[in-house]
Amino acid sequence: MLTRRDFFQVAAAAAVLSGAAGGLASAAARQAISQTDLLAFKPVGQVTLLSFTDIHAQLRPLYFREPSVNLGVGEVRGLPPHLTGRELLAAFDLKAGSPEAYALSSEDFAALARSYGRVGGLDRMATLVKAIRAERPQNTLLIDSGDTWQGSYTSLKSAGADMVETMNLLGVDVMTGHWEFTYGEARVKELVEQLDFSFLCGNVRDTEWDEDVFEHTAFFDRGGIKVAVIGQAFPYTPVANPRHLIPKWSFGIREDDVQKRIDAARAAGAALVVLASHNGFDVDRKLASRVKGLDVILTGHTHDAIPAVIRAGDTLLVAAGSHGKFLARLDVEVRGGRVVDHAFRLIPVFTDAIAPDPAMAALIDRLRAPHEKELARVLGRTETLLYRRGNFNGTFDDLICQALLAERDAEIALSPGFRWGSSLLPGQDITVEDVYNLTAITYPAVYRNQMSGAALKEILEDVADNLFHPDPYYQQGGDMVRVGGLSYAIDIGKPIGARISDMRLMRTGEPIDAAKTYTVAGWASVNAHTEGPPVYDLVSRHIERNKIIAMPENRSIRVAGG
Repeated sequence: MLTRRDFFQVAAAAAVLSGAAGGLASAAARQAISQTDLLAFKPVGQVTLLSFTDIHAQLRPLYFREPSVNLGVGEVRGLPPHLTGRELLAAFDLKAGSPEAYALSSEDFAALARSYGRVGGLDRMATLVKAIRAERPQNTLLIDSGDTWQGSYTSLKSAGADMVETMNLLGVDVMTGHWEFTYGEARVKELVEQLDFSFLCGNVRDTEWDEDVFEHTAFFDRGGIKVAVIGQAFPYTPVANPRHLIPKWSFGIREDDVQKRIDAARAAGAALVVLASHNGFDVDRKLASRVKGLDVILTGHTHDAIPAVIRAGDTLLVAAGSHGKFLARLDVEVRGGRVVDHAFRLIPVFTDAIAPDPAMAALIDRLRAPHEKELARVLGRTETLLYRRGNFNGTFDDLICQALLAERDAEIALSPGFRWGSSLLPGQDITVEDVYNLTAITYPAVYRNQMSGAALKEILEDVADNLFHPDPYYQQGGDMVRVGGLSYAIDIGKPIGARISDMRLMRTGEPIDAAKTYTVAGWASVNAHTEGPPVYDLVSRHIERNKIIAMPENRSIRVAGG
């Protein structure tokens, strides 16, 4: 349930969303959305913070379905961002079938997608950013909260260089990181040198010398206010991703260091202190309750799109979604070194409503031109909605698991619970680009191993604890590992070791035997020297062989305790 404080925050957000002049509600009534509607905003105060996060290297417009399941545990159960579908629409007073409903929820997604079209496109984002900067030229900061350089065919082929070029042209002021580190230490340092702005990661330290690897704070003057932006990279990068790619760097939440950075920024005269964070929303909500003097957190990693500012103590939390689907705008008025007023809008980047920025469009065309033929190569067609996002299996994940089982002759498939990846509507062609949008990583080998039933349960229990531990500081990963050929029950309210039960081999219906071994195929192993074909080649081959894909909703996982 929403707390009383959350209720009033939601009510205020709903007033903005449905509000009057030029708002999306009136646009919906006209069955049209214009660029003017999307930019409508009454400025407040001296500073405009523009932010996005988790763009995952998506340069072109796409479809992206928000989760239908995003369960919260402990104190955050039933609070944003753990509201989806109809519950989310009701909490934020959003009308079913409206533009906001399409952008923010999974309800009736395929039908609404056909009405409202694709979202995102960095050339459209550039148009919005330029328009707001033109309105507030001395007041605006553009902040990227990470997961920018990874997630597409072109980013993988260029090792992140395409995104560095586009972000420089967009005029980003600062960024932090997570998947950026999967290119390895040397490549990250090369790309950071090519940035026209600061790469802030105050929680990354050299293990040999115990010193900062990157800058931690950048200062700006906006609207006569000294603004400090502190950067916080994903604290569990060496756990969620291969340690061997970054062997000399340590991460962590480092709460004490965050407080020191805040105190130092205040001592240096900062009247507004902002954290560009890739901690994840629930981690940042807890962090905000434990540090002093932090005004704003622009949070990333968990891909949450929340159409309201959420307050934790004196700190304002902004969650700007993912995949270039939203641009968040937060205006703040600062007096006496504290925020006394603010206005917020989470702007959906409706592709068809926004004129593409010519310079960004030309750059994107140039970057993609050498690859365009392969990107557009059709592998097959889907008859059903393909999507990834959600705590448990999505249909695109099920397709990947199906490919692992068939192409590696396995009994059970394991696929990581990554949150990134675009959606496909029923009837759409599946292209090479679509497959890479779900699989483009630097450690893509598909292994085929023998695992005991006990080891399988341990894997599921460990990942479930990363996702459903009641203390957010122990939530270290993405969504639940996806499974093929295996069914199970999960009670998210139980402790580690007791959440997973009734594991069965789907081919026979037999219970998984802890002492028996099974042939398991999987990918994205964090272990060095994993051998096997690249997952994107394997999945592409499977789709080509089958041509027509139909993936029903997964019924093999039974969830309790939510």
